[in-house]
Amino acid sequence: MDRLSALREILQANPEDNFARYGLAMEFARQGNLAEAVSEFKHLLSINSDYVAAYYHTGQTLENLGQYDEARQIYQKGIEVASRLKDNKAKGELESVLDLLG
Repeated sequence: MDRLSALREILQANPEDNFARYGLAMEFARQGNLAEAVSEFKHLLSINSDYVAAYYHTGQTLENLGQYDEARQIYQKGIEVASRLKDNKAKGELESVLDLLG
């Protein structure tokens, strides 16, 4: 069974499995299916807005799609969440990519 099939099977059994949803989004991104990746990242953030790593990767994927304004919004939201969670490492990474994006 390939990775996508395995992750879909996990999500069929438990649609709110954060780690499997994140893995599915990352696999879509790795395979170049960026629109599907963004969709899965957004789904993950809709069920767990505190999944900080998803903000970084959602923003990166949006940038790769040329959707810079939306990427900025995602990074900013991620910075707010990371600040609230006192995740200074993630906050710094998000601030850095937001600064680079301008």
